[in-house]
Amino acid sequence: MKKVYEYSHLGGSEILQVRYPELNNEIDQVIKNIRKLKKLKRSKEKTMRGELLYSPEDINRRFKSAFRKFGFHEIRDTYTITLPDSKITIPGVFKQIDFVKKKVLVEVQFGKYAFMFYDMAKFQYFFNENKADVGVEIVPCHAMHKQMSTGVSYGEQLVYDIERLKRHFPAVPVKVILIDT
Repeated sequence: MKKVYEYSHLGGSEILQVRYPELNNEIDQVIKNIRKLKKLKRSKEKTMRGELLYSPEDINRRFKSAFRKFGFHEIRDTYTITLPDSKITIPGVFKQIDFVKKKVLVEVQFGKYAFMFYDMAKFQYFFNENKADVGVEIVPCHAMHKQMSTGVSYGEQLVYDIERLKRHFPAVPVKVILIDT
């Protein structure tokens, strides 16, 4: 795969370059090492019935294997939800990030747009807990998204929205990487 665009929010790219240059290089290497993608998913959607598309499951499996080889691991915070003035308690709830090394969080997202934005909220959570310095979101670009199921979003929309929210959300340094095949 190849990077087609990088966006730095609140100095995310710069933090990686200065404080975590080896991890920045490893992330680039992981992206570069995802090769020879094949369209494995046959569409059942009305607008693309029978077409072969890129499979998010296949791509995620490849990223997981590649990040694990570089020593990235999962982080999970488990807690109990309680509400003010309520007897409701919900134990065993968690926030989780797929790839973490030192205080760098990485998510690879080939899901609906809401999940891209939820990743920003998870970055914010771990940043607020002092378990992260920077988040990295790896997402498909618009051209790649057109070769996937209709539910998959694209990074240009995420960057556009972050730009419009300015410094308000997320209030954590993030590097967004748009990729293509």
